[in-house]
Amino acid sequence: MNLELLEELMEITDEERTILEQRKKVSKELYTNKTNFIIESEKFLSKDKMIMVRKHTRFVDFPLHKHDYIEVNYVYTGELNQIVGGRQITLKKGELLLLNQHIEHEITACAKEDIVINFIIRPSFFDFIFSFLSSENIVSDFLINSLYNNTQNGQFLYYKVAEVPAIQDMIGKMIEEIMHPTAFSESTIKLYMGLFLIELIKNSDKVERKEEASINHYLVVESLKYIEDQFKDASLYELADQLKQSHYGLSKTIKKATSHTFKELLQGRRLVKAKELLEGTDMAIASIVEQVGYDNISYFYRIFKGKYGLTPKEYRKRILGG
Repeated sequence: MNLELLEELMEITDEERTILEQRKKVSKELYTNKTNFIIESEKFLSKDKMIMVRKHTRFVDFPLHKHDYIEVNYVYTGELNQIVGGRQITLKKGELLLLNQHIEHEITACAKEDIVINFIIRPSFFDFIFSFLSSENIVSDFLINSLYNNTQNGQFLYYKVAEVPAIQDMIGKMIEEIMHPTAFSESTIKLYMGLFLIELIKNSDKVERKEEASINHYLVVESLKYIEDQFKDASLYELADQLKQSHYGLSKTIKKATSHTFKELLQGRRLVKAKELLEGTDMAIASIVEQVGYDNISYFYRIFKGKYGLTPKEYRKRILGG
C-alpha cells in the first residue's frame, strides 16, 4: 500500500468537516440539481474528462440514490456497508463493486478508517471498449445494460478480488494518475481502464452475483464491434451475413437492445470520428467527410450541425480558438 497516498486520503475534507461539526445530512445540492436523488457526473467531471476518482464522503449515511454514470466502488482500506438493489453487501478491503445507472443503493456512514474510492465513469467512455472485449462475458453484458437506457435493468457486479495482484495494481495506478495527473494522464487512465476491464473478465469466477441478460448480447456486442471497426464502409446486410442472421431480425435485435437503429448507431460513430479528425488533424473537411464514409458533403454538414450545433468549419474554428 502507498502510505503517502493513504495519509492523503485519510485527511478530513471540507465536506466531512462540515458534517462532523454540524451533524448534517448529505447536502444533496453538492451531488445533483434534480429533485430525485440521481447523482450527476457533471458535478465532478469537467466536460473534457471521462473518468475520475473521488474519495467517498465519510461520517454520513447516503440515502437511496442512483447515478447518471457508471460507478466502481473500491475499498482502499476498511470496509463499506451498503444496500444495493435491496441486498445488503459489505465490501472488504481490496474488493470492488460495479454499479450501472439503473441500480439504487444506500450507504451506511463510513468511519474515519474506511477509505473508499469511487470511480466515476461517463458511459461514453465505453463506446470504443467493445472492440477489445470478447463477446460472451459478464462485463460486456453489464455494459450493454448500462449504456442503453431502454433496458432499465438495475445491475451490479460484486468482485471479491482482494487477492488478485493484477487488479489491485491496475486500480492503484489509476488512482495515482487521477489524483496526481501529468500531461499524459488522460490517455494513460483510459488505457488502464481498458486493461482493468479485461482483468475483470479474466476473473469472472470471482463475481458473487450478476443478473442474467434478457436479450442476445452476443449479437449486440458483435454489432457494436463491427460498427467501431468498419464504420467507413459498414453495412447491415454485410454484418447480418457475417453473423448468419437475417438483416431484418438483426435490425430488431439491435433496436431492442440499444433503442437505436443500426443506421443511427453507425451515424453516431461516424460523427464522433469526424469530430476527432477535426480536433486532432488539419485534414481538409472534404477529406474527413470521405474518410468517415459519406460522399454527400451537404448531408454531412446537416447531420453534424444537428448533433453538435455547429457546422464542421465552425466547430474546427472554435476548437482552434478562432
